[in-house]
Amino acid sequence: MRPALHAEWTKLRTVAGPLWLLLGMIAATMALSAGAISVVTCRSAGCGADLTRLSLMGVELGQALAVILAVLIISGEYSSGMIRTTLTAIPHRTTVLAAKAITLSAVVAVAGTTAVLGSLLAGRLILPRHGFTAARGHPALSLADGPTLRASAGSILYQILIALLSVGIAAIVRDSATSIGVILGLLYLLPVLSQVIGNPHGQRLLQQLGPMSAGLAIQATTDLRNLPIGPWAGLGVTAGWAAAALLAGGLLLRMRDA
Repeated sequence: MRPALHAEWTKLRTVAGPLWLLLGMIAATMALSAGAISVVTCRSAGCGADLTRLSLMGVELGQALAVILAVLIISGEYSSGMIRTTLTAIPHRTTVLAAKAITLSAVVAVAGTTAVLGSLLAGRLILPRHGFTAARGHPALSLADGPTLRASAGSILYQILIALLSVGIAAIVRDSATSIGVILGLLYLLPVLSQVIGNPHGQRLLQQLGPMSAGLAIQATTDLRNLPIGPWAGLGVTAGWAAAALLAGGLLLRMRDA
């Protein structure tokens, strides 16, 4: 495993594309989060808002860059033909996939942590200027607060799981454009579809099963009883999607020709 990990790390750090995608992930996450908290205002005591979740809204956009990076480390090798060299150097294909997944998880964890902490810092600085003060029942965002810590750590784990889901789907599909389209559709279209259908039971079911709608329940810190699915259960759904995709991708990688 060590040679495979070294090879994947070398590929990531010696090409400019992954670095720019990771920086873009951080920038997109923080920009959307800052924008979201900049448009809300509290003019009196008792303003109802989940400020932690609002401050972490940028994860919904930043994950798209993690998806693209995850897809490219798999399908990019297929399009260039480099996958044959990789599999010749490391014949155990599941080892190759595992090394890619581990390396990707590490860099996404670093970028995701930076983005989440930056988003929380933006919320801590901006929200009091918009009336969300301790005097009105909104103390400053802090990781010392249990729900905020859970939402923050869960958001980082969520981004890692989305990256792993993307690796699995890319190993199945192989084509970059198709893989990205499938994953982004799975992430963003299911929540839209859940809002369009008129059946409340069907709407709730889609929210419970969608990898994004379920996984991002981990960000909620208020009104947990009204969520379609609990925070950790929702993250478990996303983990199930990622595990299924990786398992299918690993099996197909072993069965098919490069």
